[in-house]
Amino acid sequence: MKKGITHLLLPIICLLLPQFLNSCGPSVDKRNKMIVSVRDQRMLLFRDGKPVKSYKISTSKFGVGDIPNSNRTPLGRMKVAKKIGSGQPAGAVFKSRRPTGEVIKPNALGRDPIVSRILWLTGTQKKNRNAFKRYIYIHGTPEMCRLGTPASYGCIRMGTKDVVDLYKRVGTGADVYVVRSSLRKQDKPRFETAAR
Repeated sequence: MKKGITHLLLPIICLLLPQFLNSCGPSVDKRNKMIVSVRDQRMLLFRDGKPVKSYKISTSKFGVGDIPNSNRTPLGRMKVAKKIGSGQPAGAVFKSRRPTGEVIKPNALGRDPIVSRILWLTGTQKKNRNAFKRYIYIHGTPEMCRLGTPASYGCIRMGTKDVVDLYKRVGTGADVYVVRSSLRKQDKPRFETAAR
């Protein structure tokens, strides 16, 4: 009799299990939003619509856009698709999104690898649809002296400690808006219009 019940329940369990596992998956961060100003070379982090912290950043030295192989920073609304580097020390060097075991200090001469943490972005609009496959990240840089000026090859660079701090504060699914305008005009941002 037990064998008969198991035989009857097995197809039902197999049908419901994927839905149960999906509902138990990682939660999407809807509380945190970031606005990156190309003009100011700053990022402003909002939690529940209120400004929390401002960071000095660097966008692309080649300007803005989403053309493949352009090395430009895409504009508009994107999301944090993946977070990479949890538990690594500040200054940990990454190659192909894997830690190499090397740790370098800020402003190490002749060095410009991706360090500390990676927040891999995915586009949500036609104008930034290539972001994920272009490997557009928010990541740490040892070139602290170049923060505040456009210096990257498309990504959004942050200081080694700042990117660790941001990584702790935001989760996957958090919105990132890259805008041309100044943050001063975004005191009470309407995130929908900031994406334009």
